[in-house]
Amino acid sequence: MKEIFEIRLHGRGGQGAKTAAQLIAETALEKGKQIQAFPEYGPERTGAPMKAYTRISDKRITTYAPVVNPDAVLVIDPTLIEAVDVAEGLGKDGILIVNTDKEPEEIRKEVNFKGKIFTVDATKISIELLGKNLPNMPIIGALIKTTGILTLEDISIEVRNHFTEKIGEKNTEANIKAIKKAYDEVK
Repeated sequence: MKEIFEIRLHGRGGQGAKTAAQLIAETALEKGKQIQAFPEYGPERTGAPMKAYTRISDKRITTYAPVVNPDAVLVIDPTLIEAVDVAEGLGKDGILIVNTDKEPEEIRKEVNFKGKIFTVDATKISIELLGKNLPNMPIIGALIKTTGILTLEDISIEVRNHFTEKIGEKNTEANIKAIKKAYDEVK
């Protein structure tokens, strides 16, 4: 892992980008890493474009600025590809992960990015396993598979710790299944 691994998430208010950023960071914290996770909102309303950020490091993190050169970008809402430059600042070694039923090469034609592009239908997975459109958890599975930054076991433990009391055991386990399914299905 490079000194600070930086992740930027693009979503819309209410889709869980902030929750996903926090969950990724808290999982890394449990493994002894230094972390940051924070959102950046525009107009604060459900459905408005927003970003969330996560930093993971073995050393103390001393910057508090937004992530401008991410190592990985997660696009939770694929309609943002038309509205926002989701690949902005993403280096040639970076990873772009998009929630879509399209193939990676189709996305490559839509964004100005030459690096690694992965796709996963996180929306379909969440509707199938959770009964509603909450693609933030499945997209974490794609991140884990494509970066190796965390393990499925570690994220599963953190999801159980974070959500069991809030949403119940059945819904928590459905979220873990959604993460694992996206891990297996990412293209």
